[in-house]
Amino acid sequence: MLALVGSGEYLPPIAPLDRELIRRLAAPVRVVCLPTAAGAEGHARIDYWSRLGVEHFTGLGVQVETLPVIDRTSANDPALAAAVDAANFVYLSGGRPDYLHRALEGSLVWQAILAVLERGGLLAGCSAGAMIQGEKFFGFPGWRTGFALLPGATIIPHFDELPQSMLRPIRLIAGKDLTILGIEGNTALVQTAAGYEVLGSGGGTVWNGGGKTRYSTGPLPSWMDSL
Repeated sequence: MLALVGSGEYLPPIAPLDRELIRRLAAPVRVVCLPTAAGAEGHARIDYWSRLGVEHFTGLGVQVETLPVIDRTSANDPALAAAVDAANFVYLSGGRPDYLHRALEGSLVWQAILAVLERGGLLAGCSAGAMIQGEKFFGFPGWRTGFALLPGATIIPHFDELPQSMLRPIRLIAGKDLTILGIEGNTALVQTAAGYEVLGSGGGTVWNGGGKTRYSTGPLPSWMDSL
């Protein structure tokens, strides 16, 4: 499974969503939280995300640890990669998408994350952690190539917080070949073997050449499978 979260990681309003994701995994569930996207923001922010993730998932009754994957060097640490590989739920919290992508691209930790997915585990990414999973993402500066776990798409988190004056230029820059997937706070677009669905308290917007449609909780059209 792949869960792309708009915002709100580790906070009480998102607990029902994460509880549902946990329910769908084979027991025992082992979560690893990676604060990588905040790696350039200093120790205080790294510690904040690390502590919040452990407190959140401990409260949901599952085994959890935060791994100090905060830069390119730590992303290539064999011991940290092995710890990721032993999990079945990997969570990438928010921060800078460009920094996160550079740290993980081609690394041992990213290979371990892909192995978790191949075994039927879950990768959840919130905000920056969601953005880098599309074919392209808007980084600093300009458009960057993502991991393309959703080819043909660009993921826009915090979609309910962004003004239309910001969204229109993004739509124009994305061009006709990219589908924008806008994800609201406390909400996830979830990809499973059965297709796509929206989970959480908000909605998800699909915006392409065919128009702009918002979906609330539930399955998305089968044509999403072509992404």
